[in-house]
Amino acid sequence: MRYLTAGESHGPRLTAIIEGVPAGLSLTAEDINIDLKRRQGGYGRGGRMKIESDRVVFTSGVRHGKTTGAPITMDVINKDHQKWLEIMSAEDIDNRLKTKRKITHPRPGHADLVGGMKYRFEDLRNSLERSSARETTMRVAVGAVAKRILTELDIEIANHVVVFGGKTIAVPDGLTVSEIKTLAGQSELSVVNQEREQEIKDYIDRIKKEGDTIGGVVETIVGGVPAGLGSYVQWDRKLDGKLAQAVVSINAFKGVEFGVGFQAGYRRGSEVMDEILWNEEDGYTRRTNNLGGFEGGMTNGQPIVVRGVMKPIPTLYKPLMSVDIETHEPYKATVERSDPTALPAAGVVMEAVVATVIANELLDKFSSDNMEELKEAVAGHREFVKHF
Repeated sequence: MRYLTAGESHGPRLTAIIEGVPAGLSLTAEDINIDLKRRQGGYGRGGRMKIESDRVVFTSGVRHGKTTGAPITMDVINKDHQKWLEIMSAEDIDNRLKTKRKITHPRPGHADLVGGMKYRFEDLRNSLERSSARETTMRVAVGAVAKRILTELDIEIANHVVVFGGKTIAVPDGLTVSEIKTLAGQSELSVVNQEREQEIKDYIDRIKKEGDTIGGVVETIVGGVPAGLGSYVQWDRKLDGKLAQAVVSINAFKGVEFGVGFQAGYRRGSEVMDEILWNEEDGYTRRTNNLGGFEGGMTNGQPIVVRGVMKPIPTLYKPLMSVDIETHEPYKATVERSDPTALPAAGVVMEAVVATVIANELLDKFSSDNMEELKEAVAGHREFVKHF
């Protein structure tokens, strides 16, 4: 399964094309719209979310509620584009109009300046429009399709925020993936410990009033993944490596870890490795899951536990200093719409990209022209590894 996304933040529409989805997968627009709505929600979101109400339209690859095996095309209309018709026009326009909303004061921490250097833009809006997190709308749409595949294979995925701007959210021990999904889904902050919710909301409100932003850490958990996905035989076939690349490709994500992650650098081997167990009912299991479901770049049958760290959003309502690219004089950076935090929404995006990578790995490993074939192949593999 491979996909491409296209579209700009204030352009007419966003588009994704997915190739390789098996035929016979039940799929409706509402399956996608549920996650698009989740991406737009969460405490701390700004004005753009009040303008857009993202709804997907299939233009190929789905017929009578089922995938056909052909490429799937999905579109989401940008309602805000109506206010940007001249500025974002695909046709050449008068030079006077081209200067409207022209950006020459790049924002620190954003793609504005380096994108202008790379592609030789006089107007840094060209960098801003494509590098905007609005692009993640279609990655969430693609991820929703991937999650439909995972659901058919009894694989469950959930995400929640574990750090808000330096404030760590304690997670009760022993929660299942389903319980985490339910608890986080009930929270505007996507946290499982709802006793902390008001404290964090007050903190976000204070950050917003100060014209600043905060980042944090999001955790995604995937349960029911069969052992043996990925491979140790070549560096680019390691599944944890593929997931790491996907997570840090999300706008503003700067780091990734699995299981105990960087804490492994502070512990002894006896405190990190997961002892192997076996029983008739479950087959091979582990006493702990410190390695986050991976050994040798392959899934070991334990839940995948991956965390991503998101930096604070770089657009500040009290902007940092920058330089005008035309005069090289110091100026305050450009201000576009921004949020004090987008961590709950970022978790939805992270969930989507993780689901997409795992679904792709399953389709790569198992026969998957159609869903029945895929389900039979995965069931057979699970039975084999259980009694290996």
